[in-house]
Amino acid sequence: MMPNIIKLFIVSFIIVCCNTSDKKPDQKMDDKEEVAIDTAMIEYIRGQFDPSKHKDFISIPDQYASRSGLYLRREALSDFIKMYNEAHGAGVSLIIKSATRNFDYQKGIWERKWHGQTLLEGNVDARTISDPKERALKILLYSSMPSTSRHHWGTDIDLNSFDNSYFEKGRGKKEYTWLRENAHKFGFCQPYTSKENGRTGYEEEKWHWTYLPISKGLTDYAERYLKNEDISGFAGAELAIDIDVVGNYILGIDPSCL
Repeated sequence: MMPNIIKLFIVSFIIVCCNTSDKKPDQKMDDKEEVAIDTAMIEYIRGQFDPSKHKDFISIPDQYASRSGLYLRREALSDFIKMYNEAHGAGVSLIIKSATRNFDYQKGIWERKWHGQTLLEGNVDARTISDPKERALKILLYSSMPSTSRHHWGTDIDLNSFDNSYFEKGRGKKEYTWLRENAHKFGFCQPYTSKENGRTGYEEEKWHWTYLPISKGLTDYAERYLKNEDISGFAGAELAIDIDVVGNYILGIDPSCL
């Protein structure tokens, strides 16, 4: 007969294997669960794919976007449309100005700023900042390092304007107030709120909203398995470790979005 200790080992092995193989990419993991690192998931988190060819993504119809060629996760778009319709009924217009941005797209944004082709806030040319870390931190006020943007995930959208002041008066204030009061009913949350609560990372972005039913699980996966050492392939990438981009930026979101 097989010794009990061997039987216990075999049963435990089968349970672990089944649990890890059945795990969905955007399913939040239990704190005590140990799961083997999925290389494909890390590549997804880092935006190493083409959303136009990914089965979970769909093109955003022109009615809901400021331009064609934008993509979102199917579930996120479905619930955004529901939110759009309710907002429209309340006299509020919601237009997606930016959605999924993969690694290559984000690299273009980052490196244009790094090399001075796009000026930073205050019309600052990044090339005038001689210290590389300070240059990176200046860019990181509003732009993510490639591999670390929530826009990689197909869950995050920018709405109506990229200027916080737009949302502080008139039509913009009405839109923002409506979102703060209603977006949660459709699964959306503002990740980059005021930093008065001690939040680290990017400055406040009143235009940026994340789709929690998917992004919460991806945030959890990034916290567990994405390392600063994984971030590479663009100018200034070596600074990710010193800055702790994963801890301070990917996880530097409003507690209500965690």
